[in-house]
Amino acid sequence: MNKLSVLNIKGEKVGDITLNENVWGIEPNDAVLYDALTLARNNARQGTADTKTRSEVSGGGKKPWRQKGTGRARQGSTRAPHWIKGGIVFGPHPRSYAKKMNRKERRLALKSALSYKVIESEMIVVDNFDLETGKTKDAKVALNNLKANKKVLLVVDELNDNVILATRNLNNVVLLEASEINTYDVIAADNMIITEKAVKAIEEVLV
Repeated sequence: MNKLSVLNIKGEKVGDITLNENVWGIEPNDAVLYDALTLARNNARQGTADTKTRSEVSGGGKKPWRQKGTGRARQGSTRAPHWIKGGIVFGPHPRSYAKKMNRKERRLALKSALSYKVIESEMIVVDNFDLETGKTKDAKVALNNLKANKKVLLVVDELNDNVILATRNLNNVVLLEASEINTYDVIAADNMIITEKAVKAIEEVLV
């Protein structure tokens, strides 16, 4: 069983927590993890890029010159693809990039991501992340105390106004409730700070 120290927001050890190996201690499945990250990035794409074909651009209704006798190449329209202001060939059109993944694979991918955070010592467990005020300065001090100054994923069991206000202007912090945790945000973060209650909430769902 994996055991981690529990810190307070001053960076002081206040206890230990035993992690469930079925969630935090599995052998990561890189193939499923890759598919989950691809799915997350694809589903974030709007797919609204569009170009006009020769039937959609304006103009070009009349044959520019007669077929024979001019010495020039025959042309049927001034909006053919090789003409300036002509239609686009094989350009993008609105489409969905969404992928699908079954539930067992999604859960395995999340467990793999969480296990990597433990394996690479990038997970910090805190007893709570309750701030006295909603000032950004307080959040910065707490993060410095926990030595988490890079890209941080902060996972709490329940959101409160002070935490939301204090972290919303920090570009390097992503704040999530335990129920919102996902593979992409876990992998994208350099450090994951998580409360004890959030650990238990995640284990209840994933075990």
